[in-house]
Amino acid sequence: MSQRQPRLTRGDFRVFRTITTRWHDNDVFGHVNNVVYYSWFDTAVTAWLVENGFLEPATSEIVGLVVETGCTYFESVAFPEVVEAAIAVERLGTSSVTYRIGIFRQGGEQAAAQGRFTHVYVQRAEQKPVPIPDALREAMAAIQS
Repeated sequence: MSQRQPRLTRGDFRVFRTITTRWHDNDVFGHVNNVVYYSWFDTAVTAWLVENGFLEPATSEIVGLVVETGCTYFESVAFPEVVEAAIAVERLGTSSVTYRIGIFRQGGEQAAAQGRFTHVYVQRAEQKPVPIPDALREAMAAIQS
């Protein structure tokens, strides 16, 4: 068994997005279900790409496909809390990028959950890996930690 990751703080991230939990995010145990965190990871990364002009989900010729994701949980979060999803680039390769993701209680200093999210960039039509476009690579390098 691998050693548990050290708990990250706000200083380990570069971009933050507020997300409001929803009633149906909670499960029978009274906290946000684990699969919802993966949705927040996807939302944080995709929103950053769209808002910065690097992705048009329906028409971009080059897109990032998720090839790996994982999460470590430290605290339960529950509706009606507001959380902050944070991202930073952990590893920047030729055709892939691994984001570090943190989920924070609003204003919290330590991550309630944290994980990784890896995209491999492909030509949409052929689904073959391609180098990350230069402008996107520069933006990713700017949020690398």
